[in-house]
Amino acid sequence: MASSKEYLDYILEQLSGIDDISYRAMMGEYIIYYKGKVIGGIYDNRFLVKETKSSALMLKDVPRELPYQSAKEMFLIEDTYDIDFFTELFEKMYLELKTPKKRGK
Repeated sequence: MASSKEYLDYILEQLSGIDDISYRAMMGEYIIYYKGKVIGGIYDNRFLVKETKSSALMLKDVPRELPYQSAKEMFLIEDTYDIDFFTELFEKMYLELKTPKKRGK
């Protein structure tokens, strides 16, 4: 099942207080970026965040789910109302995530 544009818009609205959030559509789903690094995505109308050392500590009580078959588990984010919390989380994750490789021409 592909994610809806309406759900993407909802999540982006919830995160609108955080600078440098962007997204890219990919195969019916949406990859979510913070300052150009992948922090998670929207899969089957679920907002999932990658696991890093910081996210594992800060989201220790949050359930994990698979975004798709044979993928690594990610944290299922159901409450996005605490912008200060997510700003801190994304800042910490940003320091731990790899910089995406530039695509060749």
